Amino acid sequence: MSKLGMLQKKWLLLVHLLFSSIMLGGAVIFLVLSIVAANTTDASVFSACYTAMHVLSKTSVRASTIGTIVTGVLLSVWTHWGLFRYYWIIAKEWLTLVAIVLGPIGMFMWTLPARTLPPGEGLGAMWTGIILQIISLAAIFCLSVLKPWGKRKG
Repeated sequence: MSKLGMLQKKWLLLVHLLFSSIMLGGAVIFLVLSIVAANTTDASVFSACYTAMHVLSKTSVRASTIGTIVTGVLLSVWTHWGLFRYYWIIAKEWLTLVAIVLGPIGMFMWTLPARTLPPGEGLGAMWTGIILQIISLAAIFCLSVLKPWGKRKG
């Protein structure tokens, strides 16, 4: 497979970073909305928070996840990094699986039934998922910048 030129690589990397940033920003928005939902006694505010989270999980969370995965795979395949040449890329791939389970799948499944619950209920599993999502996405960003552990042997 042919490799990308420097300008093409920079544009693809830019698109990848934009999708990744939207993904991380979405997780932070989920955290903020869940904090608001946990601290309100107003049923309409509670319902609005979960409705907003549910809409985001069906739209920007899914789109950013798909965009991040597609551009990340293309960057790996079309550049010298490869899919399995470096330990830090393999770690990013595992963390991406965690982010997929917690993001578009987990948040959709947690927010759908929570929209009809009374204020204050159903937040435990969601907070755990949101915090793990943010940690995994932040770790992916750190691995991308620091590139620890080097190249695999073989």
